[in-house]
Amino acid sequence: LRVNYVFQFCSLWRTRATESGPMASSSTAEQKCAVVESTEEYKYVERLIPPTKIPTPPLHDGPAPSGWRPPSAVTPDLPYMVRRSRLHNVPVYTDLTHGNRKTTLLRKIEGDIWALENDVKEYLVQLTGKIPLTQVNEVTMSIRIKGHFDKELKEWLLEKGF
Repeated sequence: LRVNYVFQFCSLWRTRATESGPMASSSTAEQKCAVVESTEEYKYVERLIPPTKIPTPPLHDGPAPSGWRPPSAVTPDLPYMVRRSRLHNVPVYTDLTHGNRKTTLLRKIEGDIWALENDVKEYLVQLTGKIPLTQVNEVTMSIRIKGHFDKELKEWLLEKGF
């Protein structure tokens, strides 16, 4: 980055030196603005550049110290699939709008989204004793559930093998 700024400054200085009249010569301007490119210090620049690809997580037999668990090796035999997020997490999120409207969002659903909605409703009825209000969005392949059930749904999806 510093080399680029030095180059821009030197090229600006060169144009001003050539425009200033017959007394200035471009050869002296080029001699004063010699740019040295050093590859030895580039390792410090590489540390600052973010990675272009998120690395695959290491394989664990059980949960990691952070509590993260990998998906099961065998995909469950269900009519739907819930993919992991780009950071390899279960895509269940909570939202709080208007100060008191609590919702849970389940994303990255593939396959029969209506079968997943029925299974989620059955699980939450067993958990709370009430039928939860749900909204299925087939375009974005997501399900929105009224209430905060992120921990329960994440655990349920991990038990199913997603």
